[in-house]
Amino acid sequence: MSPDESVGVAIIGLGRYALAQIMPAFAAARGCHIAALVSGNAGKAKRVAAAYGLDEDRIYNYENFGDIASDDRVDAVYIILPTGLHADWAEKAFAAEKHVLCEKPMALSATECERMIAASERAGRKLMIGYRCHFEPYNLRAMELMREKALGDLRLIRTAHQYRTGMATPAENWRLNRALAGGGPLEDYGLYGLQASLYLTGETPESLSAYTLQPKNDPRFQEIFAHASTQLRFPSGAVAQLATSYDSFGMNAVSARGAKGALVMEPATSYSGNAMVLQTYGARETLTPGTSSVQFAQQLSHFAKAVRENAVIRTPGEMGLRDIRLIEAIYKAAASGRTLALNADATLKD
Repeated sequence: MSPDESVGVAIIGLGRYALAQIMPAFAAARGCHIAALVSGNAGKAKRVAAAYGLDEDRIYNYENFGDIASDDRVDAVYIILPTGLHADWAEKAFAAEKHVLCEKPMALSATECERMIAASERAGRKLMIGYRCHFEPYNLRAMELMREKALGDLRLIRTAHQYRTGMATPAENWRLNRALAGGGPLEDYGLYGLQASLYLTGETPESLSAYTLQPKNDPRFQEIFAHASTQLRFPSGAVAQLATSYDSFGMNAVSARGAKGALVMEPATSYSGNAMVLQTYGARETLTPGTSSVQFAQQLSHFAKAVRENAVIRTPGEMGLRDIRLIEAIYKAAASGRTLALNADATLKD
């Protein structure tokens, strides 16, 4: 594919995830390339640009970002910043008439998500959320098995996404800072479990209940919750039990149980090395649908194709909005101690 056909992407934010996962994946992605960098650290940006063979005129900072509007080498941006910055930078990118791929979670609130969607529509540009598991072979196979009713009628989903974060304060780790990260592990690691419950059932829950814990006298949890657990009930009658924590021995697992069998994934949503076992009466099969690490390149390829061909996006802004509405409902349910009823669009019933 010629440079004119390939989608040029500016990376906004040069943190660990961008450097270790996303940027290397461009080598295997189809139809896109890194066209520019946006960073507040000039020295780091120069080093990264040199590593990727980018001239220094392809480096922008947070003050001169508006100049990117006249850079025809850049067709889109990938926002890889703390969550609290997503909405503002998406709006700036759309104002520059660039397409946007934004890391998950989409934003801190449903209101911010709606702002992002409105900005996308005004600009006539694409908005995609970086839900990588929708491009990961094990999770894609799990979705297929659910559509094929390999387990019979689905009854129960259990997810666990947890680890113990190191000692730090909100000033030292943005994930512990409510203004940048939201309520805690639910938006970050726990979002994988929430997403899994939605794409395995193929439904939006009709009601939910929840519990959160914020330990006292722990500097890590001055502003955020340490744990969140949720129970979702779906229109089909299936139930999902979700647990996530920043203060628990590590686990990354999803299991689905139906009338005829069970699907167990552990690890379920990792960057690489995911595993899957299908159990039915009298049979147990280890499934190996692919290499987990392709998810990053596949996500980039999908975004590039959507931009080039004006195709439908698999993980659009509306999906991100739905999930943030559910997270807001989970926190309200936990605060009230009640089970809350939901509409089909994940808003709360009156």
